[in-house]
This record gives sequence, structure tokens and C-alpha cells, in this order.
Amino acid sequence: MTPRVRKAAGALGALLLFCGFIALGSWQVERRAWKLDLIARVAERAHAPPGAAPSFAEWPGVSAAKDEYRRVRATGMFLYQAETLVLAVTDLGSGFWVLTPLKLEDGSVVLVNRGFVAADRSDHVAHAVAGAAGISTISGLLRITEPGGAFLRHNDPAANRWYSRDVGAIAAARHLDSVAPYFIDADAQPPVPDAPVGGLTVIAFHNSHLVYAITWYTLALMIPAALWVGIREERRRRPPAGVSPEPP
Repeated sequence: MTPRVRKAAGALGALLLFCGFIALGSWQVERRAWKLDLIARVAERAHAPPGAAPSFAEWPGVSAAKDEYRRVRATGMFLYQAETLVLAVTDLGSGFWVLTPLKLEDGSVVLVNRGFVAADRSDHVAHAVAGAAGISTISGLLRITEPGGAFLRHNDPAANRWYSRDVGAIAAARHLDSVAPYFIDADAQPPVPDAPVGGLTVIAFHNSHLVYAITWYTLALMIPAALWVGIREERRRRPPAGVSPEPP
């Protein structure tokens, strides 16, 4: 390969790298705009007045992008005998989320995360006092089911060990029918001894796209800088005009 061909191949490779880094940086800028829009939409949902939880007919249209962290309310009868404890770590320490089915007026069921209980009090979970005929109305944030389990920990329904709020698996284990494909994180309630502590939902989104964009754009700028350094070094080593290079 002649020196001219080597230089052309090197220049082409540098151009491809430059374009690739620019494309990656621009993609991260777009992702950052999308993430900021998502954060703004979620914050608006989470602080809006609660609306009716999606009904049975609306379940097929429920999605994370459109519905997660919406403030909703639901009225029904808690099925405390089908309660499920899901391992949790919160600002209050380690313990469990208390998921209780709420049977609605139309016969469908939605799981309600009534809140957190410490591990040493999980056998003494208090139940809220319901209204007339055992009817309760709850409000909270709509959350999408968490299938499978946690990192390196899979739900084990047979052993009643739960590491994620997997609506489908919990419904099957508790023999529940017509269960909504979401659950509700209940709002905080006045403190009651041994009652689950609600209102602990953490709304946070990892957003490092600006750092990634700067990194890719910096790498892109290093390509022409490296070429300039290489060209300058080559010119420095080139003998002056009219002077023959020294023999090796």
C-alpha cells in the first residue's frame, strides 16, 4: 500500500469516526429532550387531582407511557384474606409492600399497594377501618405491573416469596379473576399503629444524556485535532525544499 493510499484510508476512517461520534451525540441530545418531556409529564400527572382508575373496558389501552404515575381513585371492598407481602427497601428501612386486592363495584379487582411495613411487624399488619358495608375509597398513583421479580431474584409464588409487584403472578397465586393490569400506590394516610405507610412512591428518572452528548461531541472534536497534530508533525519532519533527505 502506497503512502498516498494509506493517507486516504486514514482520512476516510477519521471521517467515519467523526460522523459516528456526531450522530451519537445528536442522538443523546434527542434522548435528553425526550427524557425532560417525560419528567415534566409525569410530574404533572402525579400532582393532578385524582381521576377514576381505568375501568375494565379501558384496560387494553393502559400503558406506561400514557398512564404511569397518574393520580387515580377507586372504591370497593378490600379482600384482606388475599393480601400479599412484597420485599421492599425504603427510606424507612427494609420490609415489605402490602398489596391488597380491592374488589370494585363491577366485580373487577385492582391490587392496591397500601404501603410499607417493617420486616419485624409484617405479621401484625393493621387493616384500615372501612366505611358502610366494608366499602373503602382509596387514591394514589397508577403503577404498571412489574413482572418476573427483581435483579437476580425471581418471584417464587409456590413459596410465597415476592420480590416485585407482578400483578399477573400475584392474581394467579391468589386465584383472583378480572384483575387490572396495573396496581395503585396508595397515598399517605394518618398514622395508625402497625398500618402500612403509604405515599412512599419514588418518582425519579436517570438522566445523564447531557453528559453522554458532551462525551460523544468531545470525541468527535478530537478527530480533527488528532489529524491536525499528525499533519503538523509530518510537515515538521519534512526536509526543506531543495534539501535531499539523509540516507538511512
